[in-house]
Amino acid sequence: MAITTEVDANQLPFNLTDLDREILSQTDEEYVPHGWEELKQIIATNNLDMFKRTPSQLRLYLAWSSEIKAGYGSMVNYISQERLHWGQAVNSGTSLSLNKSLVPRHPVPFADSADYKILCNDWPYGCDPGIRHLVVWMKTRIPVSPDDGRLTESSKAMIDDFVVKVFVGPLFHMYKRKDQVLWFKNWTALQSVAALEHFHVLLRDVSEEMLIFWTGETGGRREKVASSCS
Repeated sequence: MAITTEVDANQLPFNLTDLDREILSQTDEEYVPHGWEELKQIIATNNLDMFKRTPSQLRLYLAWSSEIKAGYGSMVNYISQERLHWGQAVNSGTSLSLNKSLVPRHPVPFADSADYKILCNDWPYGCDPGIRHLVVWMKTRIPVSPDDGRLTESSKAMIDDFVVKVFVGPLFHMYKRKDQVLWFKNWTALQSVAALEHFHVLLRDVSEEMLIFWTGETGGRREKVASSCS
């Protein structure tokens, strides 16, 4: 399935942004990947809508998303059933009709390890070689501003504490380097799977063994087409 900027918008699984259309007009050879310093700047300035995939990966992601929605009813159901193994979740916008396996054991985020799971992002952003993209999926909601869906200061601190404990600490112990971890959480309007709580972690120059330690997997579930975890 070849997706181009000329495809009827009604055939797409989500609305294309201007940046998406610009990327789809390029070849992979013309595409400029995100470098580490650029990633830091995007996150620091909260310009998260500037993240992009390579042209070929964006086309594949569009086709794959359409197939998943046709087969599972929603992206949420696919991720909950096939990637997280938390059972089926019937979503409506940003809410879920929860089965028992999706109900958190503890109301406080990160308080119970059964309430979150770390996985490789099957469709990572187009970054320089050596940059890996993980997603922390959660059963517990993280408080955000009701006005714009962005993280509150207390929520930022809570996620940061978790990231330091789970990622920064072990990596510093192994590599004696501090600048290997970035994290961000898309505000609600940018999330493609808003009904399942999650945030993103970017890692630089980490071993396959560490990825397996965090995720328990060596790659994503889709076919290995330039996955950052392959």
